[in-house]
Formats: sequence, structure tokens, C-alpha cells
Amino acid sequence: MPSRERSQPIRQLLAGVKGFRARYYERRPDSMKQLVAEGQHPEILMIGCSDSRVDPALLTQSEPGELFMVRNVANLVPPYQPDGSYHGTSAAIEYAVRVLGVSEIIVMGHSQCGGIQGLIRLRSGEAVQDDFVSPWVSIAGSALDPYIDQATSHVKDSEGSDHWPNVVERAVVRTSVDNLMTFPFVRERVEQRTLNLHGWWFDLGSGELWGLDTTTKMFALME
Repeated sequence: MPSRERSQPIRQLLAGVKGFRARYYERRPDSMKQLVAEGQHPEILMIGCSDSRVDPALLTQSEPGELFMVRNVANLVPPYQPDGSYHGTSAAIEYAVRVLGVSEIIVMGHSQCGGIQGLIRLRSGEAVQDDFVSPWVSIAGSALDPYIDQATSHVKDSEGSDHWPNVVERAVVRTSVDNLMTFPFVRERVEQRTLNLHGWWFDLGSGELWGLDTTTKMFALME
């Protein structure tokens, strides 16, 4: 496309690529040459949301080669289901664990998640018109059960929050971490203590990061 026809968003992206090339290929060429020559060896698989406001690589200030990333609507992990259908997230999990041998998997949710809001509307019986989002977020439908009283639509908040959508977002992170354990190759490595699972929740309003205690199933502010 001729440069005169490029939109401002595209011009901004191209400027970013130019800056990336200058930083990593011109000023630090050895780092990229090593990644090209030796391949990737990330220690961490990060499963995050597609939300444009929460980029895990930016948030964690990670360098190229440090994170193997999966991003989808509402940072969901489906249960293990090898049925021959299309399973992009499951394929990435399998590749990260079986091929790359990552030692850490982090599921990172966040506040104001549109996918979770859609799930809440779906579970409340609101009519929806979409082809893919509602079936996808329904993966985490059971995460709402301990919190939503179907008769009154009130959320039972066991973590002391007045913002009940946040509670649901954290519950979905818990469900995704639990679903990771349905993958036999994940469970095997967790039991062998060669793989650790983590649940994180990022507060867009405050910039605070909360972590899941996999024993108590509760979230606490991370320092």
C-alpha cells in the first residue's frame, strides 16, 4: 500500500516496528542473532486476554523470547478435549509444555473484561446475537455458580469486594487454572514438580496485580 494511503494507526505501528528494529537489531544485534540461531526457549507460558488494554508482555516488561503467549477472549483455558476439532488454545498449551518444556504457566485475567461481562449477561438469560463469543465464554459458565444466586442475581462475595464483576473475573481465572489440570501432560508435570501453575488478576484502575493461592483458592495482592 502506498504510504500516502496509510492510516494513522498503521503509520504508528510501522513506526513502532522501526523502533523495535533499531533497539534489537541495530543496538543489540547479538540478542536477536542468538534467538534466531538457537530458537526459542521460554520458561513461561502466559495465557492472557485479547483486551487491547492489557498486554502481558508490556505489563511485565518482558524481552523477546521470554514469554510464550496465548491470548483469547477472557483468558480462558478450555478443558482437555482431543476430539479432532479446532483447538487453538489447547494446541498452544500442548506445544508449550511438550515441545518447549516451559516450567511456569500463568493465566492472567483483568478487571473490566468484556468477555466476562458477556458471560454474566449470558448466564442471566439476556438474549445475545453472536456466533462465537457466547459459546466460547460459556466454557467458564460454572465459575459463576458459587457466586450468583439465580433467584436474586446477587453475587456472594467471599473475598470482601464490593465490585462483583471483579469477583467473577477472578473466579474465571481459577476455573482456567483448574482446567489446565485436565490436560494429562500438564497434570503429570505438575505432580512431578517440574511445572507450576499460577493465576493472576490485573486491576486496570489501580495497576495492582493479584495472585491466586492454589491451595486456598483465594486471591491476594502481590508485591
